[in-house]
Amino acid sequence: MLDFTWKVFSETGSIEAYLLYKEIENDNGISPFEQEHQLAEADFPVTGITN
Repeated sequence: MLDFTWKVFSETGSIEAYLLYKEIENDNGISPFEQEHQLAEADFPVTGITN
């Protein structure tokens, strides 16, 4: 949801979309970088790595 609201803001410049983005970001209590990292881990889980 955070990525979607940022995309809407970046494409439209809508102040409402930006405020919604900030509200969601604050509710999550995590930084956008942390959220991006979590999403990447969900897409590419690291399991069963052996050397």
